Amino acid sequence: MYTEKVMDHFQHPRNVGEIENASGVGTVGNAKCGDIMRIYLDIDENHIIRDVKFKTFGCGAAIATSSMATELVKGKNIQEAMKVTNKAVMEALDGLPPVKVHCSLLAEEAIHAALWDYAEKNGIKIEGLEKPKSDIHEGEEEEEEEY
Repeated sequence: MYTEKVMDHFQHPRNVGEIENASGVGTVGNAKCGDIMRIYLDIDENHIIRDVKFKTFGCGAAIATSSMATELVKGKNIQEAMKVTNKAVMEALDGLPPVKVHCSLLAEEAIHAALWDYAEKNGIKIEGLEKPKSDIHEGEEEEEEEY
């Protein structure tokens, strides 16, 4: 069901924790599944992500996608970090089961939320960045569940 990489990042997550006085903090959740993800960024004066940490409350896939997303943005500049999509996270993990794809979307949104927080604190605009939603299902119509 899960790839070896997903299991590795779930069982041995990278970059777990908090960054005190972080340059940017992003928290997003998914009310439907109950996952909550918080990403902390430490960004230097050259807009390079020096350090990144995460705290995730959720399933194994949510933890694995958080871990991989932090690995993908560490050492990158802001524009490179903006290019880390849920697809990139899934590919880096060698795929996710269809019912867990939303976890990778949560990781992308948490990065964007942390970058938004950074931009707000520093009075800058990041090209292509939109104000984040606190719930990734915000604004979507309720999906009918079939049994």
